[in-house]
Amino acid sequence: MKAIVRWEIRKYLRNPVYWIGLALMALGIYQQVGPYLGIHYFTEQDIEAAAEIPIADSDIMEGVIPAADENQRREAWEAYLQTIFQTAYGMTEEETQALVGEMKEMDIAEMVDYLEEKYAYLGARREYEFITRYRRGTAEEVNAYLDRKLQDNSFSWYFSRKYADFASLFLLFFAVVLLSVLFLQDTRKNTYELLHTKPVPAMEYVLGKAAGGFLICFMALMALNLVFYGLCLAGTREAGFEVHLYDFLASTAVYILPNILMVVCVYELTALLFQNPLPAVPVLFLYIIYSNMGSRNAEGVYGYYGRPLAVMVRFPGEFFEITPPPMVVLNQLFLLVASAGILALSVWVWKRRRL
Repeated sequence: MKAIVRWEIRKYLRNPVYWIGLALMALGIYQQVGPYLGIHYFTEQDIEAAAEIPIADSDIMEGVIPAADENQRREAWEAYLQTIFQTAYGMTEEETQALVGEMKEMDIAEMVDYLEEKYAYLGARREYEFITRYRRGTAEEVNAYLDRKLQDNSFSWYFSRKYADFASLFLLFFAVVLLSVLFLQDTRKNTYELLHTKPVPAMEYVLGKAAGGFLICFMALMALNLVFYGLCLAGTREAGFEVHLYDFLASTAVYILPNILMVVCVYELTALLFQNPLPAVPVLFLYIIYSNMGSRNAEGVYGYYGRPLAVMVRFPGEFFEITPPPMVVLNQLFLLVASAGILALSVWVWKRRRL
């Protein structure tokens, strides 16, 4: 088994595609998470400089923080309604002010029903949740928010989850492309028949191939972890934020490695069933799309809530407000159990082919 693993690792490390893919992954991930490295304590000049950026396109880097209470949310919603009804419905400023005045005594549920019934403003509840959840704070409010969040967790705890979000996405596509050749040589007719004449135990062959494919992806992930840990240290040195390597290791171990193992196992079973790993490529691309699909919750708010046996864990939303999807740890455990089952099935298929 060790010989099989060593052979697979050497084969990939000699392939320039592996290193090109690794560099492209690092660049793609940096484009997505690089802006978070600019988070710092704010001055009023920083707030004024970011004021022209719409709140919907902003995060903590632009001084945007969660709304403090329902009164603030309502004020933001009323201002937004006046803008929408002036631009989309052609109302004058006086008419929109009168409209807002009509709804002063209504609670949010009544206001939403009123807008949908009288003005056919469908999706008002969803827009209310999206538009009013955050506001632009003063420098003092933003800095207090930063202190509060960084007392709960280190900066790298938050950053590592945003990093894991995009590292998972890029690494999955990298693995699907790279591992398509993991079994290609072995499933050629002459080689496949020759392998079945050798005294190689089925368990040793199946686990060796799976371990080789998994470890080559693991090595790429560890290299990315070190790169982004270093960038995180350098980017936050001036701000003095707390950064730990174990945050990156924990995030990738929980949210990425089970997904990569599942991809390797699907490739192995496909190769042994069809004597060709390539039929797994379109299946895995569809699997990734399925895993990345959002949905709506009971309130009709669209978001990422996770899917059963998904091979991708997403952390959408604002930097300091990220939360794992519901039951994500249980889902990752299911992936490990399913991977073990696929490996056991692969051993049985290999033995049947030998007979």
